[in-house]
Amino acid sequence: MCTDQSSADLPARTATAPLFPLVYVIVLNWQGWRDTISCLDSLRRLSYPIYRLLVVDNGSTDGSVARIRAAHPEVPVVETGKNLGFAGGCNAGIRVALGEGAEYVWLLNNDALADPRSLSALVAAAASDPRVGAAGSVISQLSRTEPEIWGGGWVRLWIGKTRHARGPSDPLTYLSGGSLLIRAEALRRCGLLDEIFFMYWEDTDLSFRLVAAGWTLAVVPSSRIWHQENSSTRKLPYLRVQYYHQARVRFLWKHARWPLAAILLGLLDMSARDLVRRRWRSLLSAWRGAASGFWGGPPRPSR
Repeated sequence: MCTDQSSADLPARTATAPLFPLVYVIVLNWQGWRDTISCLDSLRRLSYPIYRLLVVDNGSTDGSVARIRAAHPEVPVVETGKNLGFAGGCNAGIRVALGEGAEYVWLLNNDALADPRSLSALVAAAASDPRVGAAGSVISQLSRTEPEIWGGGWVRLWIGKTRHARGPSDPLTYLSGGSLLIRAEALRRCGLLDEIFFMYWEDTDLSFRLVAAGWTLAVVPSSRIWHQENSSTRKLPYLRVQYYHQARVRFLWKHARWPLAAILLGLLDMSARDLVRRRWRSLLSAWRGAASGFWGGPPRPSR
């Protein structure tokens, strides 16, 4: 049985799934209204017939809410009032979706553009197999400088390192939150995203919990999105490093057999590469992030 602190107050399912189950598409915005408006523009071209769009604004201070509402007045915007991180912001939207009877929730990064057939393909794959708890898309980078990601990847728990899957022959132990369709019933049984992860690793944690509860993960080749990676943190690269290592520590404490060894091995491996390349700020940010993973609190911006 899968349990999580976020699952207790979720509404119960009250109706059988229709031919085209209701999907809530949740787009999280933080200081990125231009990307979010472009994302919403692409979502208006989806071929799937029964879906609702929902933007969650994570305490933006750049006028995002007004600009998004002006561009897309038909799309509801939930305002959290402060930055709850990726997990907390998405959970605010997921609770609305489940309360409105959604059969599936599709989490999509605001800096992504969706192929018109992407949602139809995800729902068809999940509906064809009741064991599928979550399904992901093939993710191509808008910059064209990075290879496409096959929906997610795998984790080496003994050292706490992840690798993106590049095709169907690669192992798959997690799905990327960049495009993640989640069955509502799986969320009710396993709980929402764990908010101890402010940013990064929350999708991996949910994937591990789903698999442990008996659900399967799927990647749908005919579902494709284009993504501009790390849009929300590209101006603060060292903050990104801190968030990553904070979340990595918390994930390994939850899932690794020998978490302390995995945490230290991964940090030493990363530190050796940073030392060789003389990336002193990256090295310092990683250790700061790891420390905050042990003692709590999100890392502060390193400018």
